[in-house]
Amino acid sequence: MGIISTVSLWIIPLIIFIILMHGTWKKVPTYECFVEGGKEGIKIAISIIPFLVGMLVSISIFRASGALDFIVNLLRPALAWIGVPAEIVPLAIIRPISGTAALGMTSDLIATFGPDSFIGRLASVLQGSTDTTLYILTVYFGAVGIKKMGDALKIGLLADIVGIVASILIVSFFFGR
Repeated sequence: MGIISTVSLWIIPLIIFIILMHGTWKKVPTYECFVEGGKEGIKIAISIIPFLVGMLVSISIFRASGALDFIVNLLRPALAWIGVPAEIVPLAIIRPISGTAALGMTSDLIATFGPDSFIGRLASVLQGSTDTTLYILTVYFGAVGIKKMGDALKIGLLADIVGIVASILIVSFFFGR
């Protein structure tokens, strides 16, 4: 086993040990703090359930309604003109909404076109270059009661657009079409 593998196996237990030792040295009741944090985690998990259900229902309606297919077909000519495969558009649209749905789409694209295909590589890079902006804003901001999220939404979606464009450019540059 290499040094990187050994370090990666031991880094988290080592960090936990250091935190516990530091807390004990500072005379902090570490076990009680751990249990209190667990209680708070359960409360947060329960409080985000309505937001999760709302997001999952919205995604299901969006996909089942045919709106996603309509958008893809509408953009197909322009995408063909600039050399972007239309098959990647659903992933680019769904990724800011749901990481799980996007992962499923990425898996489907890789299974259909192959991991070494242009579309498979593009899907993989896009999956890693963007984030679940709307999911984060809906679930986590909602859980802590943040109501004004306009700037976070703008910056998050801008970062997603930059990630999508960068993915297309980088995969095109390195792997061509």
